[in-house]
Amino acid sequence: MTEAEGILSLIPQKPPFVMVDELLFSDDNVTRTSFTVTADNVFVIDGEFSEAGLMENMAQTAAAGSGNMARIENRPVANGYIGQVKNFEIYSLPKAGDVLFTEVRIEVQVFDAGIVSGKIWCDEVEVAQCEMKIFINQ
Repeated sequence: MTEAEGILSLIPQKPPFVMVDELLFSDDNVTRTSFTVTADNVFVIDGEFSEAGLMENMAQTAAAGSGNMARIENRPVANGYIGQVKNFEIYSLPKAGDVLFTEVRIEVQVFDAGIVSGKIWCDEVEVAQCEMKIFINQ
């Protein structure tokens, strides 16, 4: 299985709306992914990965962690929905060709709702962070 096939089995999104390339780490609380921004990405505007793309990258990192747990527990991958975004801060917009490393940490999980914090780095420099309330549709 290729990296692309592997990530596609963990998230409900399909190309061209996939904003994660590889699951680097995942446990009960933390998920880390990588993503290479391409010039033809739907969220690239004038050579920069947009704010919406950064938010979607964090959400899909959370989805990859959830999908990985579903795979381990032999359950189908569920759809998730962003219910709220809080304290969304962008320090710089990545450029086409940049590789992003994203970490999402579960802060609170109650049944099918959770609060996660996410951070994105490019060249070891933090470019964005936020907190999201995510609902899982089982």
